[in-house]
Amino acid sequence: MLFFARWKVWTILAICLAGVVLSVPNVLPRPAWWPYAMNLGLDLRGGSYLLLEVDMPAVVRERIVTIQDQVRTRMRAANIQITGISGRDSSVVFQVRDPGLLQDAVKNLREIVTLVGSGALGAGTPDLDIQSTPDGTVTITLTEVALRDKATQAVQQSIEIVRRRIDETGVNEPQIARQGANRILVQLPGVDDPDRIKKLLGTTARMTFRLLDANVDPNSGQRPPPGVEILKAENERRADGLPTAYAVRQRVEVEGSNLVKASAGTNPQTGEWIVNFEFDSLGARRFADVTRQNVGRPFAIVLDDKVISAPVIREPITGGRGQISGRFTARDAQDLAVLLRAGALPAPLTIVEERTVGPDLGADAIRAGIASILVGMVLVFIFIVWSYGLFGVFACIGLIANLFLTVACLSLLQATLTLPGMAGLLLTLGLSVDANILINERIREETKLGKTPFAAMEAGFSRAFSTIVDSNLTTLIKMMLLFAFGSGPVRGFAVTITLGIITSMFTATVLVRLMMVTWLRARKRDALPV
Repeated sequence: MLFFARWKVWTILAICLAGVVLSVPNVLPRPAWWPYAMNLGLDLRGGSYLLLEVDMPAVVRERIVTIQDQVRTRMRAANIQITGISGRDSSVVFQVRDPGLLQDAVKNLREIVTLVGSGALGAGTPDLDIQSTPDGTVTITLTEVALRDKATQAVQQSIEIVRRRIDETGVNEPQIARQGANRILVQLPGVDDPDRIKKLLGTTARMTFRLLDANVDPNSGQRPPPGVEILKAENERRADGLPTAYAVRQRVEVEGSNLVKASAGTNPQTGEWIVNFEFDSLGARRFADVTRQNVGRPFAIVLDDKVISAPVIREPITGGRGQISGRFTARDAQDLAVLLRAGALPAPLTIVEERTVGPDLGADAIRAGIASILVGMVLVFIFIVWSYGLFGVFACIGLIANLFLTVACLSLLQATLTLPGMAGLLLTLGLSVDANILINERIREETKLGKTPFAAMEAGFSRAFSTIVDSNLTTLIKMMLLFAFGSGPVRGFAVTITLGIITSMFTATVLVRLMMVTWLRARKRDALPV
């Protein structure tokens, strides 16, 4: 273990030099083309903390509306007349006019039942429970398993869409995770405009393209006929200052989910900001059919039950491309394009908790963390040099190299450093010094037995190596469990400790050994300074 070939020496030195080179850009200004650096977390850099809640009643309501549409469609196709269809909580209730056709109606409706759930308890469970009474009343109820399944899907889909929306804004290293049954935790380090983020996340962004009903006066104050609803304009007002109202058909001609591209731009003729969009093949075909069949009629573009614009179809639009204009500012157009690219949320999100960490508080945390690391290093250095003399100095150099290498690995991973991560760096020093203490104690024991310096050093490293591996292996297993079952800062702490342990194995058993062997061969001492 005491022989180092020349290539090994240069490799060890190159690794240490690379650690320094990769670590330094984290504390000094670095060029824009240099990608390897740690990102600071919310508690160190400042930013926004948001706890969002998925509106589960809205998810259930949407499912109930879908079931009602399926009931109408199937009963109409089966020529079964029904009346009084309505949604109640998680159920749909209606009356079959001819009780003699009740069994046919129930049999027909069983085709809309699907199996949901996974696992031993929920596998193969129907999502709907259909009950009927002799007087022709049919009740369709969402099962408990179906409700849980819808909740899980809604949260997972919301997390993905929230992540896409935030990524579009350019926020570095956002932390997005599920919390509880229907909540989403969002941490955004370095965000200087939290209001814009809240607006982006609080918008459902369900865009639809619908026809207007010219036979209904939206300003009459009367209840619109079935299939028509009165919607307000987003950025358009009447002479009296109230939002312009439109009578919009509830039938969706084209869904916003068929959009594949959306980008902000300006109209070359008027100079106003617009949003250019493009449909997929299905949406383009449907859009072309609708515009071909309704030339000369107004076509409303609706976003979250608000009319953005209602242009008149001048000619068929067959290319699958179009533009949305609505008196946008540059920021409005860019945000709308972001929302359309990211997709619509399955349900509205409500901000139930909000915190903002100022950059000054983050800077204070960084100074306190660096101070704790430096104080910890100084105390460790004093102890180990006082205990082991020159070999303690070698151990201190190894600890410094270990710190550089750990930071270098975090930089290569472009990891996010948080306060728990800085605590992990400090704890790594303690774990690293254990290996040096074991080695020096073994060498001291071998020296007391009368062995020569080279023999004592050889035996010390050999006997201590297995103990070091065993102790570090148990710690690595614990960190793997923390990473697997933890989230956010806990996982960052586990990553920091894991990298620190791996690099300490190199610095304690390789780098320090190289320094000891080099010193011993140069000095040719008869006794070791331990």
